[in-house]
Amino acid sequence: MQELIGVPAPLLFGQLLLGLINGSFYALLSLGLAVIFGMLNIINFAHGALYMTGAFVAWLLLNFLGIGYWPALLLAPLIVGLLGIVLEKTLLSRLYNLDHLYGLLLTFGLALIIEGLFRNAYGVSGQPYPIPSILSGGYNLGFMFLPIYRGWVIVVSAVVCFGTWFLVERTRFGAYLRAAVENQRLVQAFGINVPLMMTLTFGFAVALAGLAGVLAAPIYQVNPLMGQHVIIVVFAIVVIGGLGSILGSIVTGLGIGVVEGLTKTFYPEGSSVVVFIIMTIVLVVRPHGLFGRSRT
Repeated sequence: MQELIGVPAPLLFGQLLLGLINGSFYALLSLGLAVIFGMLNIINFAHGALYMTGAFVAWLLLNFLGIGYWPALLLAPLIVGLLGIVLEKTLLSRLYNLDHLYGLLLTFGLALIIEGLFRNAYGVSGQPYPIPSILSGGYNLGFMFLPIYRGWVIVVSAVVCFGTWFLVERTRFGAYLRAAVENQRLVQAFGINVPLMMTLTFGFAVALAGLAGVLAAPIYQVNPLMGQHVIIVVFAIVVIGGLGSILGSIVTGLGIGVVEGLTKTFYPEGSSVVVFIIMTIVLVVRPHGLFGRSRT
């Protein structure tokens, strides 16, 4: 069996693929968090619960309405996005002028409520969600076996992440949104409905979490705790990339996934803490993150 740097090639490339898949989910989730913090100045601790909600919505659509994976890719993020709009209009919009701590406490409470509702209804055991037949199976690349569905997840994540970056950084809507962050009154003077723009932005950001949940459902079992397992790592990624940095969240999410995969190959005991070690080093050397801008 061919070896690379002392490790069997199939094992090394398999771990890299696993890391890239995890990195794809990290990138989608941290991207939504970065949009919410960068544009709305809210630390959304309920993001993991909304990611879990997206997976459960896909599962409920399949088991109770017979709606399969492909429609769920559109419907589940839309439903989660609408839920986010309701939460923003009724609760979060009241906190924009207050300290970050209030938003964090509120969204933390929302996360507990959402997870508690699903836990009471379905317990903590996972619910299986089938891979669509067209994406089942895989390809033998010689040095590794590539499951088709996992390749699909990486491609979709990359397209969505790039599209979001382009929307925020290269379009007129993104320019209005970034300007509203700096001076809301000035943007309103040009006739822009800033509160509506903020609401739609929050809905879009949590819809990204819902999309990640649908993509994750066939890989990981759908259960109420799936958001808890990922949200702390995602917050660390946002800090490493730079709070509010769109590009930082995408690059760091994918990079941390790959680093985790390599760590599992060479030092498995450190794979669960490597992201926090990196975060600590970054905070010491560059407190505003790798791609963030200093606010001082």
